[in-house]
Amino acid sequence: MDVSINIMRDEGVTVEYLRLVNHDVAYGVYHDMKEHGVETDEWPEIFKKVEDADILVIGTPIWLGEKSSVATKLIERLYGESGNRNEKGQYYFYGKVGGCIITGNEDGIKHVAMGTLYAMQHIGYSIPPQADCGWIGEAGPGPSYNDEESGAKQNDFTNRNTTFMTYNLLHLSKMLKDQGGYPAYGNSRGDWDDGSRWNFENPEYR
Repeated sequence: MDVSINIMRDEGVTVEYLRLVNHDVAYGVYHDMKEHGVETDEWPEIFKKVEDADILVIGTPIWLGEKSSVATKLIERLYGESGNRNEKGQYYFYGKVGGCIITGNEDGIKHVAMGTLYAMQHIGYSIPPQADCGWIGEAGPGPSYNDEESGAKQNDFTNRNTTFMTYNLLHLSKMLKDQGGYPAYGNSRGDWDDGSRWNFENPEYR
C-alpha cells in the first residue's frame, strides 16, 4: 500500500490510509447499524471519508484463496450505500475510481482481484486498465511481503504493476473529474424513474 501511497503523494494527491480492522464496523447493509439494534458502528464516520475520496483502493491479504472477511465486510457496507443517488440521479459511486492491492504467501492474486474489482464496478466505481497489483511468495508457508528475506520490495514485477496501477487510477480519476463525471444521458436512475427511456425500445413492441 505504501508504494502506491508514496507515488500518489509525490504527485500531489492527498491520501488517507485507513485500516478497517482497527475500527468497530458492524455487519449489515444499512448506513448506520446502530439504528438496527447494533451497539456500535463506526461505518457512518468512515463513509464520510469514502464520500470525499475520488479514488478508493482496497487492500487485502489472501486467506484460503479468497479476500479477507474484513475486505468482504467493507464491500458489503459499500454495497449498502450504492443505491443512493448523486446530483445527476445516477447511482452514488459514479465518477469515482477503484483499484485493489493483494498480498500474501499463497496463490490467488488474480482471483481475489477479480472478485474485488467486479464488486467495485458493480456498485458504480470505474476501473481503469491494470487496476490491481500484488505480491505473493512461494506457494505454502513462507516469508511475507514485509519480511526482509522475502525480497518482495525489490520484486520488479510487483513494483512495475503497482506503479502502473497507481498512475492509471490517477489518470482515470482526473479524466472523470475534469469532465464532471459521466454524462447522465442513458444511466440516470432518477430520470428512468421519471419516465425517460432514451433510445431503449422493448423489442416486443416494435
